[in-house]
Amino acid sequence: MTKPLVNKDAARVIENQIRGYIAASGLTMSSLAALIVEKLERPESAQSFSQKLKRGTIKYVEVLQIADLLGYKIIWDKAAK
Repeated sequence: MTKPLVNKDAARVIENQIRGYIAASGLTMSSLAALIVEKLERPESAQSFSQKLKRGTIKYVEVLQIADLLGYKIIWDKAAK
């Protein structure tokens, strides 16, 4: 068995954050999946998207696309040390 790319705790935090942004936008996983199919013209189901979140295997480019669909932009802000 291969080692997971992301530990389970980190994957759970990422999953909860993304699910929170989806909910705050007034969407469900199903409606987001339909939006991905319509706007990004790529196949996606609520189940496959949910599994990517649970496993921590969602690609960064997908996160950026979803943020854009939801009206968010991701900003990297260097933390003070």
